[in-house]
Amino acid sequence: MTRTTNSPARHRLLGDQTWRADAVCQSTEYNPVDPEIFFPEPGEIDKITAAKALCGQCPVRQTCLDAALEGGDTDGIRGGLTEEEREPLHEKIAHRLDYSRVNDTIAGRNVHLTKSERRAVIRAAFRHGITEQRLAWLLQVTEEHAQKRYRELRRALRNRDLNQPATTPASEAGGEHLVRDDFGTAA
Repeated sequence: MTRTTNSPARHRLLGDQTWRADAVCQSTEYNPVDPEIFFPEPGEIDKITAAKALCGQCPVRQTCLDAALEGGDTDGIRGGLTEEEREPLHEKIAHRLDYSRVNDTIAGRNVHLTKSERRAVIRAAFRHGITEQRLAWLLQVTEEHAQKRYRELRRALRNRDLNQPATTPASEAGGEHLVRDDFGTAA
C-alpha cells in the first residue's frame, strides 16, 4: 500500500542545494566534521553510530534524505540512514504521494515530484480549473503534453463514470436495496 502524507513542510526546489549550508555534517572552523564518517565500511560500527548521532540532531535531515532518494544516491549515510536502510525506500520513491508536495506545486513552487505526485497534480489542476498553459508551466512540460494529460484524465473520468453501477432508490421503509420481486406482479 502506498503511504501518503500531508505534512506542512517546505520542500526542496529543483536544483536547490542551499539546505546543505544548514546541515550539521558541514565542517566549519567551530565544528570540524570528518566527512569519512559518513562513508563507513559495513563493519565500522563506531563510524556508523557517530554519523547517525550527527544526523539525529540535523535540522535538514529530512531534506537530505529526500535529496538522496530523489537523486538515486546509494552511497554513504544520508538523512540518518545507511545505504542498506535506504534501499527499500529507493524502490518505493516512485510511488510516494505527499499531498503537501502536490499543494506546493499547484501553488507555483518548483518541487521534486514522483510519478504519483505528478498524476495528483494533474487531477488537482483539472479539478480546480487550471488552464493547460498553467499546467504546462507547473509541470515544466509543453502545452501539447499538458493537453494530452488533460485528455487522458477526461477519458479516465468518463470511463469511470460509465463503469459505475446504476443505483436504484432505496426503499423509504428501511433503506433496503429493492429487487424486481419486491414490486409484485405488476413490475
